[in-house]
Order: sequence, then structure tokens, then C-alpha cells
Amino acid sequence: MPQDAVKIAPSILAANFARLGEQVAEAERCGADRIHVDVMDGHFVPNISMGAPVVKSLRQVTRLPLETHLMISDPDFFFDEFVEAGSDSFIVHWEGNNNLHRTIHRVKDLGKRVGLAINPATPASVLEEVLPDLDLVLVMTVDPGFGHQHFIHSTLAKIRRVRRIIQQVWPECELELDGGIDATTASLGVAAGANVLVAGTSIFGASEGVAAGMKHLRAAINQTRN
Repeated sequence: MPQDAVKIAPSILAANFARLGEQVAEAERCGADRIHVDVMDGHFVPNISMGAPVVKSLRQVTRLPLETHLMISDPDFFFDEFVEAGSDSFIVHWEGNNNLHRTIHRVKDLGKRVGLAINPATPASVLEEVLPDLDLVLVMTVDPGFGHQHFIHSTLAKIRRVRRIIQQVWPECELELDGGIDATTASLGVAAGANVLVAGTSIFGASEGVAAGMKHLRAAINQTRN
């Protein structure tokens, strides 16, 4: 896979919300490909984060695609308000979804890109029946619900399995990773087959600032090519 095709999706979960618009704009200037918005409801995962008003605010400050990761129960009830706010794509979870086929096609009927996330303990094999309907598979490399977690290295074998399934079934599907992505784990993930990386703390929490965080991550991706 050509490493220059690897995309970076900064996660605003780690941003300074007092400076959210400013930090997102800086990430865009520094080469971010999309903005990842983690939505949590305190039911599907043990945390509460943000909703459609944040997406609406972001839509006014960036031209980048807004990727909305719905870590929530019953996501079908919320698509319309996020579409109205400006979401460009949705990622829903395999776990706990009562009618995944219907959910996926609801997003497609809205004219938006759709992705499916699988948690660290969920096997890659669950993708086979729905993969042709997807634009993206998101492999969680931490257990969802909180930022600032460490990359679970045992997920690397699953990332390689997912890449093989994608190549066999639907090569146009993107393979995204989310959780503990930094300059070290980015290289490991890309080598395993990922072509989109969600990164929060290593970008928005970088001690030298957003620009430096983006630079270090991109350098790690480019080094994987060598």
C-alpha cells in the first residue's frame, strides 16, 4: 500500500474545547484529511462527550469532512440531526446493534459515507456479510469510551486479518484505526494494513502544539515506507 495514501483523522475528543475551532483549523492547515468526532452517550460506553451542536459549530470553521463516530445506543434515532448539523460520514458499532443491515442502509439512503467499528474483542469475521456495503472499517485499538488510552498491541494481528478480508471482498473499503495512535503505533498500524489513522492525544495533546503533533505523525507514516 502506498504510504502517501495514508490519511490522518484528528480526534477532537483530545482537543482543548476552549480553543476547539482554532485547533481544528490548525490541524486542517497542517494536512489533516478529516476530523473525527467521538459521540458518546453514557450507555453504549461509560462516558458522555458531545452531540450535534459541536458538529454544527465545526462545520463553520473547517472544510474538511466531519466523520461522526457514534458510540451510542440506537444510533438510527440521531442520524437526521447530525446530517442537518453537517456530518459527512457516520461510523457505527457492530456490538449491540439490533439491526445492523438496516442501520447501514439508513446512512446510505441519507447520501452519507458509512463505516463499521469493531471493538478489540470482536473478531474480524463479523465483517464478511456486511463489508460490500461499507466505505470504511474501523478497528478499535483500545476499548471505546475514553481518550488517552494505550494501544492494545494484540489488535495488530486482527488488523492484518481485516486487511486480507478487505482485499478479498471489497478492496475500495478503507481500514481505519482508533485508539492510542502516536508516532510509534502509527507505524505498526500502517505496516499491518491501515490507511486511515485516528489520533487525538498525539495531535491535540502534543507538548509542542498541534502542528508539531501532525508533523511527527506524518513523519512516522512516511518512515514506514522505508
